[in-house]
Parts: sequence; C-alpha cells; structure tokens
Amino acid sequence: MRSILIIFSAIAVFSCIQQKPRTPNILWISCEDISPAWGCYGDELATTPNIDQLAGQGYVYTQAFSNAPICAPARSTLITGMYATSLGTQNLRSEIPVPSDLKILPELLKDQGYYTTNNAKTDYNFNHDGRWDDSSNNAHWRNRAEGQSFFSVFNFGITHEGHTNSDLPEDTKTLQIKHNPVKMKVPKYFPDTEEFKSIMAHQYDLITVFDQEVGKLLNQLKDDGLYDNTIVFVFSDHGYGLPRYKRWLYNTGLQVPFVLHIPDQYNTFAPKEQKGSTDQMVGFVDFAPTVLELTGAQIPYRMEGTSFLGKKSVSKGLIFGYRDRADDVYDMSRSIYDGRYLYIRNYMPQKAYIQNAIIFNKGKRSFEELFRVKALGELTDEQMKPFLPKSVEELYDLQQDPEELNNLIGDRKCEEIANNLHRKLKNHLIKSHDTGLLNEGDMMVRAGQGSVYAMIQDTTVVDYPRILEAAELVGNITDLNVLDDYFNDNDAAVRFWALQAVDAFEGDISSKKELLLQMLNDPSVPNRVITAEILINKLNYLEALSVLQEALKEKNEPGLLQVAISVRNIGAKAQPLVRFIQDELYPNISGDIWGRYKNWSYSMFIGMALDQTLINCGVDIEIQN
Repeated sequence: MRSILIIFSAIAVFSCIQQKPRTPNILWISCEDISPAWGCYGDELATTPNIDQLAGQGYVYTQAFSNAPICAPARSTLITGMYATSLGTQNLRSEIPVPSDLKILPELLKDQGYYTTNNAKTDYNFNHDGRWDDSSNNAHWRNRAEGQSFFSVFNFGITHEGHTNSDLPEDTKTLQIKHNPVKMKVPKYFPDTEEFKSIMAHQYDLITVFDQEVGKLLNQLKDDGLYDNTIVFVFSDHGYGLPRYKRWLYNTGLQVPFVLHIPDQYNTFAPKEQKGSTDQMVGFVDFAPTVLELTGAQIPYRMEGTSFLGKKSVSKGLIFGYRDRADDVYDMSRSIYDGRYLYIRNYMPQKAYIQNAIIFNKGKRSFEELFRVKALGELTDEQMKPFLPKSVEELYDLQQDPEELNNLIGDRKCEEIANNLHRKLKNHLIKSHDTGLLNEGDMMVRAGQGSVYAMIQDTTVVDYPRILEAAELVGNITDLNVLDDYFNDNDAAVRFWALQAVDAFEGDISSKKELLLQMLNDPSVPNRVITAEILINKLNYLEALSVLQEALKEKNEPGLLQVAISVRNIGAKAQPLVRFIQDELYPNISGDIWGRYKNWSYSMFIGMALDQTLINCGVDIEIQN
C-alpha cells in the first residue's frame, strides 16, 4: 500500500512539473516606416488579415511609441532599454563607443540560456559583433539546440521609405488585389492630388505584403509546435516613410502600431485589461526591460525603461521623444507626451524640416510631388510649414486635434499645460544627461577613446545645467547682448548654443560681427564652421570661406560632417570651394554605396552634404539611390 502511495505522489509531483509553464520564447516581428494602418486599429482601408487575427487573440496597443522618428536611434533604444540620447546614439548611423560592460538585450538573454537570433537589420549606431548567437539573413529559432528557449527578431524592410517612394512591380507581386487610389484619404498636410493618393495606396499595398510575411512566421511557429509557448510582438520602428512622418517629431512620426500575443499559459504576464485594445502607454525604451521581466532575467541598473508586463509592470505617464541629425540634416528637438497633450521644444527652430538636402530632393515620389505643387504656388499654409522655420514651442491636443494642425502655444487657456510639460521635459533632459545638447563632432572629441555615456555622466567634464540654460535661449531672446557671457564661457557646448541663438535671431545681428569674427578662432571645429556659416549667410562676409576650406581638412569624421553641412548650408556661395572639394575630399569618401560613397555611415553623409554643395554650385552629379 505504501509503495502505491509513493507512486501516486510521484505522479502528482511530475504532473505539477509538467503543468508549470516553461520559460516563454519571445518573437519580435518588426517592420519599417509604418503608422497604425492595420485593420485591428479600425482602419477600413487596411488589408492585414494575419495581424488582425493575431490581434483578435491578444492586445492592440493604441498608445505605443518609438522614442525617435527614424530607424537607428529608435533601434538603439529598443535593443538597450536606454534612451539613445543617454548613450549618444541619437544621430542617424553614427559609430558611437558605448560602455565596455554594456550588455544589450540578446546578451542578457544568452546569460539566461536563451538562443538569440536577429534576421537581420541591426542599425544600433554601435558595434553589434558577437552580441547575438546569430545575426544574419539565415538567422532563425530553428537553428537552436533542441528544447532551448529563444529570442528571435525578424525585421522586414518592404515598407521602408525607399519602397514607399518608388513603385516597383516586384514589391507587390504577391498581391492579387491592390488598394484603389481613388479610395485613399489624404491628410490635410498633403496636397490632395492623384499622385499622393497613388502613393498612399502603394503604402497600404506594402503593408499587406508585410502582413503576408507575418503570416508565414506565425505558421512556422505553429508548424514547429511553438505557437502556444511564444510571446509575439509585432510592431513598426516609427511612422510612415513620408513627409510629416519619418524624421518629424510629431505623433505622426512617433506613434507605432503594436500588437502583442500572449499564450494562455503566460496570462500572469498579460495586461490587466481583457484581450482587445489597451490604451496603456508604452515606449521603445520599455521593450527590453519588459522582455527581461518575461524571461525572469535581472534588469540592469542602467536601463531607463520599465516593464509594461508582469508583476513589476508600471503604468507610464509620459513618453519622451528626440529628433537629432538625420542623414546630413542637423536638427535638435525634444518632445514630451502625457497621453493627451504633445509638447515639442525645437532647439534649432531656424532650421526647416525640409532642408536643402539630397535626402529630400532625390528619387522620392512624395517629396517630388510636394516640390511640384509648391512650384505651382498651390500648397496651403499648412502644407508649406515643412519648408519654413519651426515654432520655438509647439503644443497639440491630440484628443481634439489628432492631425496636429493647431499649435496651442500662445493660447492662454493652455499656458499652464505647456509650462508644466516644458518643465518636466527639462528635468528629463538633465536626469538622462541628454547628449543632444552637445554638437556631435564635439561630443566625439570629448569622449576620446572612452564611451560617450561615461563622458556625459562626468559633471567635472560637462556642466549640463549651464549648457541647457544656454540652449533655452535659442528663439527666446530680443537682445543679443544677453549672449555675451555665454560666448565667453569655457565650455564649447555653451558657446555652440550661443551661436544657435544668433542664427535663430530674426533681427539684425551686425552688432555682433566683431564677436563672431573672434569666434572664427574658436577651439571647437564645429563652432568655427557654424560661425563662418552665420557670417556668410547673414552678413555676406565671404572672407569666412577660408575658415571653411581649412576645416574641410578635418580628419575626425563627425567633425568633418558638421563642416560639410555648414558648407552645404551656404548654397551657391560655396563656389570657390568646389575644386578643393572635388580634388581633396572625394578620394577619401568615394565608394560603391549609391554609386558614390564609401560606407553607410559618416562617409555617406559627408558625401551627401558635399554632393548637394556641388549641385548648389551648378555641378551635375549622378546618384544611384
């Protein structure tokens, strides 16, 4: 009898062990450059049956956000659980040294015994070598050891702006039925033309192609008997690859579609709401700590995000966004969103979103159509905004104004809301040591052989409150004399922002000519060339061309990029520099990328800025993008 009891006890224990959920597999399915245009979001134009079916079994996040409106800083944030601005990885395709002991998400999961794969885009702005078990076009969970838990990422580029802004038949060859342009709804910030309707229809077609790829992966999970053991995330890296979306720090650029599937055995991790739509606010900075929570791993102290699933889930009240250098277009804006109001502080308001740059005027249907209608003089005031200087501050009520057409700054009823969000934003910049307040070239020089993160944390090297104080002057002064103390500051970043304040000043700056002439000898290369740019553009002081030519010899690529941008920004006045650019610079940056550039990083963007300079000066060039 006793032996029988022992047997039954053993069976009971074994049964309990069998019923205990295994460590979940995690699958991320990401795509590029799309907004929440899936059927599960109520979009009647969308054809996304696979995603919609997954959503019907899971959760649709109506308040999910990238922290950056362009891929590299967005992906850097995703994979580290840190704001790209804390690491210095916020500028598009840079090569940033990070702390040597920084482990990113796949490394932390490998320590937990997970098999980690990435197929195949990284674009983190730092070296990813050795951080995955497999990061390649062949990476797949099927290559793991038998029974091993996995974290697998699949990235799909079919919806990228390059595909959206072209019309290649092979991109949509798998579709039997395509979207009808006549039925497309064109937002008010686009001209309501046949071309824009055609572009939008093509965008929806590409989203359907992505949906097909989602279906294939989900079927593979089911074929492998893994669907009920795998938590699935499906999301985009930021908004559409169109004007007013990608690169724009509006909700159109930051809000992303995000569907989450959690198998029943992992319901303890699920959101508190029943399956369906949830308005819980989540940002990309939260994805990595959430995955660690799901897998039982320790969340490192450096991670700035918080888990939105599981027992330690936190309801987020604020989403922070950042816009910095994208391609060869320098800019710096920051945003904060509280679930209703979006506040934006443009720290370089003098710079339009659409600048004189190749990325906007070569081979993109949407921008070409904007330029065409603009040339006819038929753009509305709203549609002209991307070509004009920005407001210093912007505030939008997304409940009442989802298209972000009505800037509430100046509305006395909203003054307290704006001031409160501005204060919280500044506190966040200081707490996170936002590296965007340093010019990229200067930031890299300061970091030297160490990490940007360690440098910006060192208060003996960076007087952050003083730098932010200087930056807050941009667009907010009526008397240039208030800048004198900032121009005499020992910190190059403080002087940098004093220069930006002069550049953004809408009145006569001739009273500061002598001071600017002194700044042509500033120890900081970026400060010298920005000074030259201001003198040439605003005071027609062409003698400053010699400063730009000398700076074009700069060996530090991030610094040279700022030089190239400043040279591009002076338009046809760069004519005396053309021969030097062609003879001295192109041998160092030329290569096979787009038929012109050596690599996808600094050389490419330096080349793009210099190519636009040559175009400005009447030189014919051919770019194969």
